[in-house]
Amino acid sequence: MEDSVADSDVADTGTAYGFAPGRPNLELAQVGPGTGYGEVLRRYWQPIGLAADAGPVPRQVRVLGEDLILFRTGSGEPGLLYPRCAHRGASLFYGGVEPDGIRCCYHGWLFDPEGRCLEQPCEPGNGLHRDRIRQPWYAVRERYGLIWAYLGDPARKPLLPRYDVLENVGPDEQLISDDTGVGGGGPAFLDFNWLQHWENVLDPFHVPILHGRFSGFQFSPEMALMPEVRFEYTARGVRSTQVRALGDGRTLRRVTEVMFPNLRVVASPRLAPGPTNILGWVVPCDDYSFRIFTVARDADPEFLVRLRAAHDGKPWRALTEAEHQRMPGDYECQKSQGPITLHSDDHLTTTDQGVAMLRRMMARQIKAVAAGGDPPGVAFSPADDMVAIEGGNYFETGASPGGRPPGTPA
Repeated sequence: MEDSVADSDVADTGTAYGFAPGRPNLELAQVGPGTGYGEVLRRYWQPIGLAADAGPVPRQVRVLGEDLILFRTGSGEPGLLYPRCAHRGASLFYGGVEPDGIRCCYHGWLFDPEGRCLEQPCEPGNGLHRDRIRQPWYAVRERYGLIWAYLGDPARKPLLPRYDVLENVGPDEQLISDDTGVGGGGPAFLDFNWLQHWENVLDPFHVPILHGRFSGFQFSPEMALMPEVRFEYTARGVRSTQVRALGDGRTLRRVTEVMFPNLRVVASPRLAPGPTNILGWVVPCDDYSFRIFTVARDADPEFLVRLRAAHDGKPWRALTEAEHQRMPGDYECQKSQGPITLHSDDHLTTTDQGVAMLRRMMARQIKAVAAGGDPPGVAFSPADDMVAIEGGNYFETGASPGGRPPGTPA
């Protein structure tokens, strides 16, 4: 009886009663025009599709919260226009692509890839003042099998960058472009906020837990070892160096990078030695969805397909609902955070240092761009347009070359 009285005098703490959920950091997460990080993203070229996506049939594209029409003229020039025709508002999605541009289906106004009105066939003289009309447009380029667009201030447009690991392709190699993602699998069109995926690149500690215990055996035995990790800022973003002692006198030094504004540099989880041959861009469609565009350099045209992880031998799409619950992967962990995670509810620890560093650097770039400055890594001179990639897998003999064990201050 005395125990019952004593227990009733001690209030339960930490229950969910009265719990008020936190808030997302919208300054970092949102991507539309005029938003904090949305304006940073607009200061860089963004991949918006595979080269084959620009063709003779107009294609709807949603990127950074904007709906646009992608096409390729009969003469081979890609174009990216605002969908609502400048005349009476009919969508150019229903237009016809011709040698010089795209023609609106309503009254036949013809626009070139830079929005100039070339013809107004219902008007006298084919439109005596047609040169005064400009359909809103964005600059597009092609490189590495992708279509790139610049959606920012034209006066601050940088050069489209080159990446050293994708240049000087050998005679037995090819560039493989893909928009279905790599790694742990998941759908090609991801239905949650882009930052939940991008910042995961700087979380090497989830690999031995999620991919070594929960997801079924994935990747390689070495990746299941808990690494020592060092995080550091670079001129273009944040880098992690992960060191694993392999027990045979060797160490694996694995370097992973994020580069602004949304590039992921993740070496092969199958541990191909040397600099990575894979780059991926995490491109927001809007605040609640994104795509991953990947370019790889390899002799095998099926390289990216073969790279994708399996869950007990089964691809992600083949799993049943029960198997998704029993063997969650990156998609389940990131999607289940919510459409936009509640950043203020996070309890970041020492192993989350890379994530915290990335968020701080993003906040600094928002302020820099708002103040009229340039974000990191943009180039305006051909002498500066090559991006050096350091990410990769490096096997070394002898003592550990460094790193930081979990719980050790940086």
